[in-house]
Amino acid sequence: LAFCRGRVVRVPKGPLIRVVGTEVAIPCSVSDYDGPSEQNFDWEFSRETDFVRIVSTWDSTFTSEEYQKRVGHGDIKLRRSSNDAVELVIRNIQPTDQGKYKCSTPSTDATVQGNYDAEVQVKVISDDLSVSGSKARSSASLKLSEGDSFKLRCSAITTSPEHTHLHVTWQIKSGLSWQDILSLTHEGKFQPGPGYEERYRDGDIRLDTGANDTYRLSVSQASSVDGGVYRCLVSEWVRGADSSWQKIQEKSVEIASVAIQRTDVLISTSNLSVTERDSLDLTCNITTDRSGIFQAEVTWYFSGSPDDTLSDAQVLLSMDHDSVVSDSTLISLSHVDRNSYRLLVRDVDVEDSGYYFCQAAVWVPLHNGSWHKVVERTSAPVSVVVTALEPDYEVFLNASKTPKFSDDPTELECRITNAQDTEANIRFTVSWYYRQHLRSDDVVTEELLATMDADWTLLLGDRSRERTQNGEIIFSKKAVDTFSLRIQWTSESDRGDYFCIISAWSRHRNNSWVKSKDVTSASVSILWATQDYTLTVEAVKLKPFFVAGHTFEMTCKVSSKNIKTPRYSVLITAEKPLTDQSNPNGTTRIISLNQDSVVRLEDWTDQTRVDGVVLEKVQENEFRYRMYQTQISDAGLYRCVVTAWSPGGGGMWREAVNGLSNPIQIDFQTSGPVFNVSVHSDNLTIYQGELADLLCIITTDGMALEPDDMSFDVSWFAVRSFALDREPVLLASVDRRGIVTQSRRNGSSDLSLERISPLEFRLRVHGCEDHDFGNHYCVVTPWVRSATGVWQREPAIKAKPIFLSVKMDVLNAFKYPLLIGIGLATVIGLLSCLIGYCSSRWCCKKEVQETRRERRRLMSMEMD
Repeated sequence: LAFCRGRVVRVPKGPLIRVVGTEVAIPCSVSDYDGPSEQNFDWEFSRETDFVRIVSTWDSTFTSEEYQKRVGHGDIKLRRSSNDAVELVIRNIQPTDQGKYKCSTPSTDATVQGNYDAEVQVKVISDDLSVSGSKARSSASLKLSEGDSFKLRCSAITTSPEHTHLHVTWQIKSGLSWQDILSLTHEGKFQPGPGYEERYRDGDIRLDTGANDTYRLSVSQASSVDGGVYRCLVSEWVRGADSSWQKIQEKSVEIASVAIQRTDVLISTSNLSVTERDSLDLTCNITTDRSGIFQAEVTWYFSGSPDDTLSDAQVLLSMDHDSVVSDSTLISLSHVDRNSYRLLVRDVDVEDSGYYFCQAAVWVPLHNGSWHKVVERTSAPVSVVVTALEPDYEVFLNASKTPKFSDDPTELECRITNAQDTEANIRFTVSWYYRQHLRSDDVVTEELLATMDADWTLLLGDRSRERTQNGEIIFSKKAVDTFSLRIQWTSESDRGDYFCIISAWSRHRNNSWVKSKDVTSASVSILWATQDYTLTVEAVKLKPFFVAGHTFEMTCKVSSKNIKTPRYSVLITAEKPLTDQSNPNGTTRIISLNQDSVVRLEDWTDQTRVDGVVLEKVQENEFRYRMYQTQISDAGLYRCVVTAWSPGGGGMWREAVNGLSNPIQIDFQTSGPVFNVSVHSDNLTIYQGELADLLCIITTDGMALEPDDMSFDVSWFAVRSFALDREPVLLASVDRRGIVTQSRRNGSSDLSLERISPLEFRLRVHGCEDHDFGNHYCVVTPWVRSATGVWQREPAIKAKPIFLSVKMDVLNAFKYPLLIGIGLATVIGLLSCLIGYCSSRWCCKKEVQETRRERRRLMSMEMD
């Protein structure tokens, strides 16, 4: 195939049959060539003689003298369609143009391969196609009504000696361009134009053939889109040598101009407003120029929106073409005249407000006596507004009870006055609102307290829901025209402006209630004269001098002003020095006594002195605090925090004001020893699995004590970081009685804590792991026995941390894996040698059979 490949020049298979006077385009293309992509072409012509040059794409002097005039006028030209294809175009071809046409391409190939020219025969026949319309003048212009039917005729005939077929197309022109309606193709198939497929399937558009080569277009159910100019377009086709169909000419003739009179449906009344209880009168008019017998079918619709479709709208009433009206009580439909239909809605309601429109269909009788619907239209919607009859009334709000003090009752009454036009179908409800009272001009939004539905169901707002459910706020209806709001115990949060809204509800035909009017009352302010609460608390220490182990006692005296029948709750607090490790925040809540004289221990955590603090009420405004067996750790500032309570609503107590007393200081002057704590270790860098020893060493300065007069609580902590930026973790602790407590551990290492001397405590970490690293320190709480035999707890002391690092012993870590690896390698090597020996000895051995030679002696002839 590679050697046979070469240039190929192609033209259509002949003969090409064309009609005289038409335009002819003969294509020529080239493929499988070398050289530039754009190729040149030369065309020549022959009438059974030598070829005459016509035109060339690259040589302007190629044209012979015979064709120079036609080529110069553009009657013969070349039209390039691509780089490798052109068309020879001949306008107004004549019988003298019949003959052979040759298309050749100059060579651009490296070697001569393939064909460089091709010929095609062109046959020119006479124009024997005749197209004409109807001879009747009435068919040239038709005026029809919407829904009518019409027919148009076209005659097309050809007497060509060639075997040609006709393609007939009916077209309409309603604008600037022609649009296909229906075609009978040259292959004998019917083909509807775009947009006419459904009407063709329904049979509304047909194309029939008749005698004398006539083609009849039948249109049923004509609509406004069928108006325009109609023409008959006929083309003549012939089958070529390659069995493809080729169009050789085309003719058209305008048949008729059709005008369609549109049937319109409209409502005579524009947008209107109707008062409630009146009648609504609407008329539907049908505009048509139809003069024959016809009947109309009318349907009235109602919709809440002008954009709703017929399926979403509500059918009010309908009348068919036999004048049968559907049944309705308050709505009637009557036939006023030939083209008018009246809708009457009696006793309209507010719910009748909306959009009304009518749909009309025109029916005409057929020859068999049945009726046929020819057109259907829907009117534009008409807006109808029904104005409600609003009752006339006023609203007056007054305060029948106003508070003079906090917790006094408040009662408001909302009355309906000067009511007019309030018939039995009117009902009144109330809504209560509250607005915070501000002295400035700031805008404050009102808050809903409660509102009533049309059936007098009470709906509570967020502000009053809880208090109303508890009975603190009561909403009631005292009379037909009076509504009340009562606050049983008025509080400071109730100070402000109140107003009510009376709503009128109207009952409709379906017994539903619709709000028709709202009237708002003037606001009423609920305020009373108030003075700021005053509370004074004084703390007094009863014993000015005492030593550790004695009883501390102080009293708190309270005085108040502008508080009605107050009660007091007392809280004792202590501000310890910042060096106290037990309370880093500085303030401790010790004991409290509430307004009902119930005592409660707050943050008192000394289990050995649970009964060591007492708070009691001496008088109505005096309280006494005692602390027995005081210790040095109790040093600090003591205060009384007092809260005054006043009686609130429902037997509840309401917090009025808080007060803080002056501080009372407990300071022990002692000349006892001073304790110091340090942490020591001989080896701060250890390897995994080894033992770590940490010593907590206590030293004393000042007065010397006997070992039996001292005891210590020791706790060991660790911070698992280098920079002390994490929370400390408790490792172990031992109290002054020698009881050791260890925290739960996750690793395999273990801890032990022991006292090795009166002032030394040792922490051991057995089998250290990598997670045992970090900063380690101990916290010591000394206990000293006084001369009276009472043990006193000293402030806790924290030692400076030391960093313990845990390393891995590389030799020990890899010793056993190396020994195991060497042993396994030796065993596997010996096993491999054994397997190889056995295989070569028994499994792969080849036996070589040698030829056995017999060794026999020659026998003597006598013995044979």
